[in-house]
Amino acid sequence: MTILFTASSGLPAWLPDGARLYLRHVEDGVPIRQLARTEGCHASTVLRRVRRIEARRDDPLIDELLSCLARSAHPRPDTEVISKEDPLMSAPIRKPNMQADEATISHEARRILRRLSEPGALLVVAGDLDKAVVLKGTVRTAVLERSVAQAFALKDWIEIAHSGRVISYAISATGRAALRRMLDADAAARTPGFAEAQGAFATPFADQHRHWSEAADPADPAEKRLRTNLAESPLGLLARRRDKDGQPFLSADLVAAGERLREDFELAQMGPRVAQNWERFMTGGDRGQYRDSAGPGGGSGRARDRVALALRDLGPGLGDMVLRCCCFLEGLEAAEKRLGWSARSGKIVLRIALIRLKRHYDETYGGAAPLIG
Repeated sequence: MTILFTASSGLPAWLPDGARLYLRHVEDGVPIRQLARTEGCHASTVLRRVRRIEARRDDPLIDELLSCLARSAHPRPDTEVISKEDPLMSAPIRKPNMQADEATISHEARRILRRLSEPGALLVVAGDLDKAVVLKGTVRTAVLERSVAQAFALKDWIEIAHSGRVISYAISATGRAALRRMLDADAAARTPGFAEAQGAFATPFADQHRHWSEAADPADPAEKRLRTNLAESPLGLLARRRDKDGQPFLSADLVAAGERLREDFELAQMGPRVAQNWERFMTGGDRGQYRDSAGPGGGSGRARDRVALALRDLGPGLGDMVLRCCCFLEGLEAAEKRLGWSARSGKIVLRIALIRLKRHYDETYGGAAPLIG
C-alpha cells in the first residue's frame, strides 16, 4: 500500500506532530491505522491526536492556518484569481499571508510572549486585518503578523480569552513554559562557558517546571540563603491548591514540617544506594561497611535518628505516606497505588500526617529547628 505524502511534503518544519497527522488524514486521506504503523504507536493514539486538532478548529486562527495549509498542499485547478480591476468585485481581496518560518516564530515569540506575560495584556485579532496587536489596557505594546499569531495558537501558546467580532487571546501555561525555555537558552548562550559546561546535561523541558526560590539556612538563617526548587516536592503543588473556603490546602507550617523531614532524610542519605560502593572495593575486609561516623559518605547519625523518631511517632499509614511523598518525592497517585488506597484519598491522609508531624516537632524540639548534623 502506498502512503501519500502530498500534504506533509510542503508543511512547515515547526508544525506540531498532531497537526501534521491531522492534515495527512483529512487532506491526504491516509487511514488512521496506516498513520499508526508509520508513527509506531497504537491507532487510538493517532485518533485522539486527530480529534484534538479537529476540536481546536473552533479557534479562528487555527482554522485559518489549517485551511491555508490544505489549500497550499492541494491547489484546486478551478480556482481563478480575480483581478482588482474586475467591476463585479465589491471589496478588495485580502491575500493570504505567507506562512512564517521557524526562525521568525522563535524570534517573535521572545518579543510577543514576553509582552503577553505582563498583567492584563491581551493579543487582539480582527477578522478583516492582516495584523494582530498586543494591548495592555488601551495601550498598544506590540504588533505582529497574523501568520505568526496563527502559529502561536496552533502551538497552544495562546488561548482565547474573549470571542466575538474582535477576538482576544491570553498567554497560556504552555506559552509561559515555552518563554521560560527560550529565556533560559538565551541566558546560557550569553554566559561564557556556561552552555558548554551543561552540554548533554542541559534539560530545558525539565527546567520549565522548576520554580527556584531562596530560603534561610536552618543552621544560620541570618547569614546564609539556600536556593531551593519549590516545584520539586508534591507539597508545593498541594500548597498552591485551595479548599472551598479559599484557604490554602496546606498551610506554610505544614509544608515546612514536610520539608524539614526531607532535609533530615537527605542529610542521613537513607535512600537506596544506586552506585557502586567504591569505598568497600578499595578497602579490605569490612572497612567499607556503613558507620554513623563515616563522614559525608555514610550519612549523619543524628539526622537518621530524627527521621526514625518522627516516623515512629506517626506510625504505619501516616508514616508511609509522608515517607513516600516528602522523602521519596512520589506523586499522590503513585503513593495511593503503592499503598492500595482509593483515588484522591492520599491528599487527606497526607495533610493529617503533616499535622501530626508538626505536632511531633513542636513537642520534641519546642518548635525550633534542630542543628544539622
